[in-house]
Amino acid sequence: MTHMERRHLRNGLVFALPYILGFIILFLYPLLASVYYSFCRYNVIKPPVWIGLANFEELFLHDPLFWKSLYNTLYYTAFAVPLGLIVSLGLALLLNQKVRGMAAYRTIFFLPTIVPIVASAVLWLWVLNPESGLINGMLREFLGIDGPGWLANEQWAKPSLILMSLWTTGGAMVIFLAGLADVPHSLYEVAELDGAGRWAKFRNITLPMLTPTILFNLVMGLIIAFQYFTQVYVMTGGKGGPVDSTMFYALYLYRNSFYYLRMGYASAMAWMLFVLILVATIAVLASSRRWVYYQGK
Repeated sequence: MTHMERRHLRNGLVFALPYILGFIILFLYPLLASVYYSFCRYNVIKPPVWIGLANFEELFLHDPLFWKSLYNTLYYTAFAVPLGLIVSLGLALLLNQKVRGMAAYRTIFFLPTIVPIVASAVLWLWVLNPESGLINGMLREFLGIDGPGWLANEQWAKPSLILMSLWTTGGAMVIFLAGLADVPHSLYEVAELDGAGRWAKFRNITLPMLTPTILFNLVMGLIIAFQYFTQVYVMTGGKGGPVDSTMFYALYLYRNSFYYLRMGYASAMAWMLFVLILVATIAVLASSRRWVYYQGK
């Protein structure tokens, strides 16, 4: 290696050093530490004590709230993700028309996505307020009925959060719009010559051509839904009520970490969440071979 090459290498390392240090300190070390802590009893104040698989044994055999939080998360994911895909795709189809001022309409539907999550949660606290909220006010005004206490009712709490999740489908909508722009217009022209109607064109052209986009939004939706935290923390005061009906997995993990200082137990929960997301993602990607169509293949 020449002197000039060594100098370039040294300069490159100097410029890359802040990123490398940040990666090691902020990502790699916490990642490896959490693996170790998951096999320890650790409360931050005292040194960690190795206990082997005891944390995982407690998770599966002695902690009913773990299973409750897992059920709540899976329930939310099972409804919020498909509904989010349907709503975002529907909006994309509506906003893919050649109409004057369409850019403004797209902006309006995308705006909720860039509203800070905490601000959005506070807004929905008012929307779902049983006394003065927008939804119950409309029910009284137009239907003459009293709506439920959305977040105070065990049966309605999770559906309320699912409804709220549809507020931020603008990101997936934009991705669907990009996918629609890639569908060759010539396919629609040929279909029209064959006498195909709107539904036939959507079913046989639009939907198959959008399957890669659907796959992407599905995987991202699953990952986000499994980690659902901020909204429910703000809207329930971090308690997951009523009767633990909104005690989502990430919220329970947070409470174990910072309320009860059970860092070892929370680390075990975090790795179980990682495994759950990994399995779900692999399952979706494996199934995609049967329903995702790629142009040119």
